[in-house]
Amino acid sequence: MPNRIAILHYAGPPIVGGVESTIAHHAHELANLGYSVRVISGFGETFDERVEIHIDPIFGSRDPQVLAAKSELDGGVVSNAFHGLVELQEAALKRALENCDVCIVHNVHTLNKNLALTAALHRLHQLHVIAWCHDLAWTNSQYLPELHDGYPWNLLRQAWANTRYVTVSESRRIDLAQLINITPDDISVIPPGIDPATFFQWTATTCMMEEKLQLLNADILLLVPARLTRRKNVELALRVLYELRKQNGKDYRLIISGPPGPHNPTNPGYLGDLLELRNALGLQSAAHFLYELSEPPLVPDDATMANLFQLCDALFFPSLQEGFGIPILEAGLAGLPIFCSNLPPFHETGQEDVVFFDPIAHTAEEIALMIRTYFTGNPRQRMKARVRQNYRWDALVRTRIVPLLEGS
Repeated sequence: MPNRIAILHYAGPPIVGGVESTIAHHAHELANLGYSVRVISGFGETFDERVEIHIDPIFGSRDPQVLAAKSELDGGVVSNAFHGLVELQEAALKRALENCDVCIVHNVHTLNKNLALTAALHRLHQLHVIAWCHDLAWTNSQYLPELHDGYPWNLLRQAWANTRYVTVSESRRIDLAQLINITPDDISVIPPGIDPATFFQWTATTCMMEEKLQLLNADILLLVPARLTRRKNVELALRVLYELRKQNGKDYRLIISGPPGPHNPTNPGYLGDLLELRNALGLQSAAHFLYELSEPPLVPDDATMANLFQLCDALFFPSLQEGFGIPILEAGLAGLPIFCSNLPPFHETGQEDVVFFDPIAHTAEEIALMIRTYFTGNPRQRMKARVRQNYRWDALVRTRIVPLLEGS
């Protein structure tokens, strides 16, 4: 296992940009996994106290020496000043990379923003490098007028020794393989990701719930936004969840957001009955009562409830009695599919836009079939589940980058 990982780019976080954002997330998640991380760049600042920052302007694209060299190179001139800058950058790179086991390098192998840096890196033959190729100068008409046959431009279209190549998409992999004349199988595809907590502005409570319950790994999340009173009929939700998981083996989850109701002294006993049923059905890891996640008992605030409506895939509301049913409106506003009892108030608000069931006449198996049929082949839910399972930064780093580092 490599102990210290270097990440090299012209610019580092918190500079705004796709590559810089990728570096920030990679560094953050690698630090979470216990790696020592050093970000090396031409400009940037501290963005995570656990990540070491090494700044040298000559690694960037805006240093006066770099700009002067690029001006000459764009015209096809390889001057003594360029060779001198390569020597300077090689020495600076050796200092920056001291004690590093592997270096993830973004775009330096394939872009001409700082060809002296590219040439200096190429001289470090013993360094284990992962070349992260977002952009390819030789396949982009914007850059072609600045490129010429020969050294150093040809470094951008040849395979380097001791180097593992990564692209951000399958189409980019094909382009790179053709450019540097290697097989696509020798190039890994690791896309950028997304941080749901930041994107949806999660509360600290939502972050805690996700960390404890690993909700983002679920295939489908059903939300029951109700206090634990008998008229809410939560036992039916548990039985439906059991049938859903049994019918197709997917990781369906149930989130019951409310605590026992405050006005009926039998409600704490009802919670006990529900927990016994959960255990009897083997749903301990799938039916989540938020009430039991903390001490004192967790009662989500409005902002956390809004997060849950964004996170979940459907509202499940199996009440036996309701005077109105505000969650129907909340789910409608959040764009969630709604599965609910055929109560008159729900018909008033849901009309023909929800899926109704009879909580007495329909069996749990029949209701589960309604839900499963709705979601079968549903592109919106399929896309949502795929993104949250496979395109989270933490998942990408753990499942794709760490194996690459361990093989370096």
